[in-house]
Amino acid sequence: MTLISAVSYRIVELCNERDITINKLSTICGITQSTLEGIVNKKFVNPKTLTILRICRGLDIKIKDFYDSPLFDELDDD
Repeated sequence: MTLISAVSYRIVELCNERDITINKLSTICGITQSTLEGIVNKKFVNPKTLTILRICRGLDIKIKDFYDSPLFDELDDD
């Protein structure tokens, strides 16, 4: 799995756990909907760490909790 795929799936997973939409998450995080959808739809190959941090703050989780998922266990270099 690529890093962007893992990030995308993780965002969707966290939204599903909290029963919120990507649009709602963008509002909570102060990130534009187009940016968040670009990450989720894997159009942005390398999302900024600051963007991930803002997502974590919006979800009230630590950045280490974001990456604490089996999705990140085996990543490809691509």
